[in-house]
Amino acid sequence: MKSEHNPQPASYRLSWRDPESRANHTPLAELPLFDAHFNGADYVPALDDKRLTGQILRVFTLMRDGKWRTLDEIVEATGDPHASISAQLRHLRKARFGRHVVNRRPRGERCHGLYEYSLKVSK
Repeated sequence: MKSEHNPQPASYRLSWRDPESRANHTPLAELPLFDAHFNGADYVPALDDKRLTGQILRVFTLMRDGKWRTLDEIVEATGDPHASISAQLRHLRKARFGRHVVNRRPRGERCHGLYEYSLKVSK
């Protein structure tokens, strides 16, 4: 998908909606290397690799500060869909993506069902 304002396909960009996230992101060369081996019944590497790699890098870069955020807050900062963010948070727990600790807790009254997440980066 190309646009007039950005000639690169969306899957190539490490883009940010939130200006603070954009200003504080780490250059890709300084991020940990993931053995980004995605899989699944509908997974097609030629179609999905760049998009999924961009998603996991955006989520990791945002969340590695350890701050607690809801899915809506992560969506606002990264521009990625809720379901994709949930999937990438699950991936970050896996060995091939660093075996990081992704914590979850209710925000506010538990009966409302709103959760927030934080990432503890493994060494």
